[in-house]
This record gives sequence, C-alpha cells and structure tokens, in this order.
Amino acid sequence: MPARKKPAPTKARPAGLLETLKTRFEQHPHRHPKVRWEAVQARLEAAPDKLAALAQLEATGGAPDVLGGEERGGFLFVDFAPETPEGRRSLCYDDEALEARKANKPKGSAVGLARRLGGELLTEAQYAALQAVEPVDQKTSSWLATPEPVRALGGALFGDRRFGRVFTYHNGAESYYQARGFRCCLRV
Repeated sequence: MPARKKPAPTKARPAGLLETLKTRFEQHPHRHPKVRWEAVQARLEAAPDKLAALAQLEATGGAPDVLGGEERGGFLFVDFAPETPEGRRSLCYDDEALEARKANKPKGSAVGLARRLGGELLTEAQYAALQAVEPVDQKTSSWLATPEPVRALGGALFGDRRFGRVFTYHNGAESYYQARGFRCCLRV
C-alpha cells in the first residue's frame, strides 16, 4: 500500500495538528472503542473546514478527541480538557443575553464564541456521555445547549461534576462566572 501523502500546512491547519490528534486518540482508546484512527483521519482530510475548526478548539485549550463511535455518518469530537478552557470562561450564555445585560457585561457569549470557533455547545446527553467516559469539570462548569422552552423563559443550562456525581443546573442566561465556560463539539 503506498504511503499516504501528508496535507500541506495552512494558516487554518497548523503543521502537526493531525499528529497531535492522532497521538491523543491513541493515548485514550477508552474514549472511542472500536474506532480506527485511519477512518477518522480520512474523514478529517476530506473536510478541511472541520480540520480548521479543530485547530481552533486545540488552540483554545479544548484538547478535542473522538467521543464514542461513528454515528450518523460521522465522528463526534468533543473537548476533553480536564477543566473548561481558561480562554472560554466568564461568558454569558448567548448573544441575546449579552445584549440584554445592562451593566458589567462579560467579554462575550458561550454560544457566540463556540460558533466563531466552528463548533457548538454540548447537549445534556453529550455532556453526560463525556462525563461517563472521563470525569471533567471538577472545579469549573460548562454551559450546555439549552432547549428553547427554557431559553425562552430567560434560563440556560450548565453542568459540572461534584461529589463524584454529574449535575445539570439552570441559571439566568445573562449570568457569568469566572469558573464557568463551555466545551465544544464538532461532528466530522
């Protein structure tokens, strides 16, 4: 079998990103049993926009890796950083909440920054799956994709792990805290 040609680095995809992702993938097989790296790499190489988004997640400290197996024609990458990345904290939930806040506005919103990075917030189910594989957010918390009925009432969901358990809570979408940020997910 001929050797696979490495894609040239670009501004959006720094040299070494695929190697970083491969090393992380191989070091943590419990996160994605029965998944072969070659299948993931082929999908990444066919989707340069997704690879560019993963570069952003990596650059902001997310430590993205595959969670679970292939489903709906793709692999789900999520942030596996032990705590919510520092550069993604002290944010309110979404841009609507940011606009509504009159005083002491945070620097941005979790939903807005996730979009700019090329990902989206984890759902409650995705967050529970992440926590079932590996404990995260033992000192921080993460905003979660919030169902519209909750958001329409001014609320938003977040989760963390405390006392050996995973909790999902609610808060006003305009709130922000030094230890609350967000984790991204990206289907490739």
